[in-house]
Amino acid sequence: MAEAGTVIEQGLVAALELAADTPWTEITLAAIAAKAGLALSDFHGAGGREAIVEALDGYFDKAMSAEGVPEETLARERLFEVIMKRFEAMEDHRAGVRELMKFRETSLAHVVRLPVHRHASAAWALASAGLDDDSGAPASLKRIAVAFVIAETERAWRKDHHGDFALTMAALDKGLRRAEERLGQFRKWTGRKGGGSDNDKRENEETA
Repeated sequence: MAEAGTVIEQGLVAALELAADTPWTEITLAAIAAKAGLALSDFHGAGGREAIVEALDGYFDKAMSAEGVPEETLARERLFEVIMKRFEAMEDHRAGVRELMKFRETSLAHVVRLPVHRHASAAWALASAGLDDDSGAPASLKRIAVAFVIAETERAWRKDHHGDFALTMAALDKGLRRAEERLGQFRKWTGRKGGGSDNDKRENEETA
């Protein structure tokens, strides 16, 4: 029997393909298994349709670290680069992703867990950009700020139908700049100094 995590990921990819043409509410686990080339029994103990929906964010979060930490640039630029990789990966499954997201927003069981997924996505974005330390601001505060940015950018991505990511990139840049300003205010109020590379230090000085 395949490992549970592998089964759910294979199921998710298959589900995204099916959901591109069929409402999620009409897709059965048996259809997902057949599309994935798995036996229905492979999902026993691994999870079903609910687990597949819950795996959506984490699956695409992995794209943010696929190429390692970006070269030394400003923190905002590194975050922009890694978060855009997430949305670029989502674009390959746009129709299916939007269908699962639409369903998720109508299901109380999934809606209440959205903040958990946002927090996890933000944590991985910071780790992928090499910014998951406590320099400049507590890592917990940075995660909250980035979680809001990802949520706002996702709403823009869902409206971005031209394939050029214009709305997505504009929303992400605006959100990161706003977060940067707020963290700069935090440093000013607390007298906290930033750390990291020379570029990060220059950025801290500019926003303090």
